[in-house]
Amino acid sequence: MRKIVLILLLFVGVNAVSQTKSELLKHYEAFYKEMRLQSDVNGVINAMTHLNVLSPSKERKDTLAYVYMNNNQHLQALNTIGIDKNEDDSDLAVQVKAVSLKALNQPKRALEHFEILFTRSPSPYLAYELADLKIQTGDNDGAAGNVEFGIANSKDDMKYAFYERQQPYEVPLKAAFLHLKGLIAYNKDKANINAAVALIDEALQLEPNFNLASLSKQALEARKEKPEGQE
Repeated sequence: MRKIVLILLLFVGVNAVSQTKSELLKHYEAFYKEMRLQSDVNGVINAMTHLNVLSPSKERKDTLAYVYMNNNQHLQALNTIGIDKNEDDSDLAVQVKAVSLKALNQPKRALEHFEILFTRSPSPYLAYELADLKIQTGDNDGAAGNVEFGIANSKDDMKYAFYERQQPYEVPLKAAFLHLKGLIAYNKDKANINAAVALIDEALQLEPNFNLASLSKQALEARKEKPEGQE
């Protein structure tokens, strides 16, 4: 008799927990939808975190990491899904790793994830990210290949945003590639500054208000007047 009672109590307890979990899932799913409607990012993160605890899934983790990334919480994004290269990752997860690692000044680690994205779906925008990161890591030949792909596939309506000024601005994507091409030319042959400046001038012809290109040109011309190693 005691065994039957214990079994019944256990069944009732499990059923109650199951009902409670189901109710909590419904609550946080509704909460998530409401927070999205209100564009409340912190609320969305709160809801997604609870949903992941109650019913973990790869898709939910990827989504939570993406929300963190979009909110410039890059460390939290990477803590959610990790940083390791994984060919089985969703496009969303790879994007989060690539963008967040770049934002955290980890160009080598970011590169391998951008490479996966580019392999899956080549685009001029991904080519720009790859070229930029390869220049930072000293792979000028690899960067040159990405730049040529980008110039060949950039369309007139494609823009790229820069944030080095207080007020962000956009330039034609082709101009952004020409600026990188100028930097690569200088890195490969520091004695031929004129060739690098000529490429940057092409970028400025496309977008005269390209601030970063103007700064690069000024820096190169200053080195021309005062070669490296001279005071």
